[in-house]
Amino acid sequence: MVGAPDRTNPDELERMRRERDLYLRLLDLGAAQEIEPLLREALECIVALTGAQQGYLEIRDERDGIEPDTWWMAHGCSGEDVERIRTSVSTGIIAEAIGTASTISTHSALLDQRFSDRKSVRREGIEAVLCAPVGGEEARGVVYLQGRKDPGPFSESDRSAAERFADHLASLAAGLLLRRRARISADPTRALRERHRLEGIVGRSQALAATLEQAMLAAPLDVNVLLTGESGTGKSQLARAIHENSPRRRGPMVELNCAAMPATLIESELFGARAGAHAEARGDRPGKVAAAERGTLFLDEVAELPPESQVKLLHLLQSRTYYALGANRPVKADIRLIAATNVDLEEAVRAKRLREDLYYRLEVLPVRLPALRERREDVAELARALGRAACERHRLPVLELSQGALLAVEAAEWPGNVRQLEHAVEAAVIRAEGQGASCVEVRHVFPEDPRSASDDGACVSFQQATSRFQRDLLERTLRETEWNVSETARRLDLARSHVYNLVKTFGLARESS
Repeated sequence: MVGAPDRTNPDELERMRRERDLYLRLLDLGAAQEIEPLLREALECIVALTGAQQGYLEIRDERDGIEPDTWWMAHGCSGEDVERIRTSVSTGIIAEAIGTASTISTHSALLDQRFSDRKSVRREGIEAVLCAPVGGEEARGVVYLQGRKDPGPFSESDRSAAERFADHLASLAAGLLLRRRARISADPTRALRERHRLEGIVGRSQALAATLEQAMLAAPLDVNVLLTGESGTGKSQLARAIHENSPRRRGPMVELNCAAMPATLIESELFGARAGAHAEARGDRPGKVAAAERGTLFLDEVAELPPESQVKLLHLLQSRTYYALGANRPVKADIRLIAATNVDLEEAVRAKRLREDLYYRLEVLPVRLPALRERREDVAELARALGRAACERHRLPVLELSQGALLAVEAAEWPGNVRQLEHAVEAAVIRAEGQGASCVEVRHVFPEDPRSASDDGACVSFQQATSRFQRDLLERTLRETEWNVSETARRLDLARSHVYNLVKTFGLARESS
């Protein structure tokens, strides 16, 4: 019979504390919604628990006849360290752990006969190592720990913790990978992504898939494309995707925002100018058309072109020639034009702000980009991607958005679309880092919580007012339907899943009778 633990023994108390901390951290890991945040949190957990100096964690999704998808995380490792460790997946200590489906623990790999003859072990002088397969006999990955902050080898307690950790991680990862496969199989953009270069375009909604399908139909054709849609929907990014999937992809893509240039300079900026043509032209200056030769010219906010420039652009599209400012001889142009606008061009034609003949030249193949409210299911994925990009841009540690923050951004209205969401997430990342937070919470995205705002007439932001209205409308409808979620969803023209998300985001609860 095993006796009760000796609670007066300091070593036993420390072991019990470590056990408790492990199980608490493992419970926290169960909240992860994506594989990458899971691995990041998991690796930090086991490194801290065992006192390892370096850690490496890898998970693979093996599928018959398909190259496995692999995710990995490293802690305390240089680029060379990671390369060495990853090499050992097939030839070294990690390969041994996976191949034998057993944990490898050695106080010194340099002195261990099993590994001492390996070049990497001798070159790096590798001492204490603890390596456990993730997933047992059908290992889907490995956790590799090397070196200790305190002198000595990894203990039996460390080994036991690593094995329990690996077993628990295997089940968590398996669930996330199954969900990921289900999302991929149900992803209407998947076939398009497999056939075309669409890196950086985030989302899996049907609305996005329809837009990408139209864009990729236009991409291989050397015809003008007109991108329409609200401001901030990603027209520049889609123009880049069209260029990258066109026969002109090896040529340049040159962009000009027609609304960002003074009317007096836009003509020379677009078509170039000869020396002396105006006060700024001290020498011959090539324009954007010349810079885009054999490539793509992207004109954003094309409806803002002044009338004189519209005439010259029309001439370019009709004859494929143009005149630089101050020149008397035409220049041939080999370009493909993509134009973009967030205004109603038909209305602009009626108002005489846009030439009708130019409108018909531009609108050969129109592609409309959906607003975020039309692809709300993409918002959380976009927020995650924008958050990681902001961390990388500002050289900050990676901060993931919490589940609550993701639900909040999904519930919010974004009249500025992706551009507004990007700015909000970027600011949230900076706030979270400044406060030393481990992840981005709702308070970082919406620092002025509408639920705590006063009703005394104080000025509130558009975002606050919109969120407050959403909460009040949802709460009222739920009461009217006696908390029948299906009926509430029908009345508000929402998906049931979105109603559940809104209830959770706004912290609504049914009153007890």
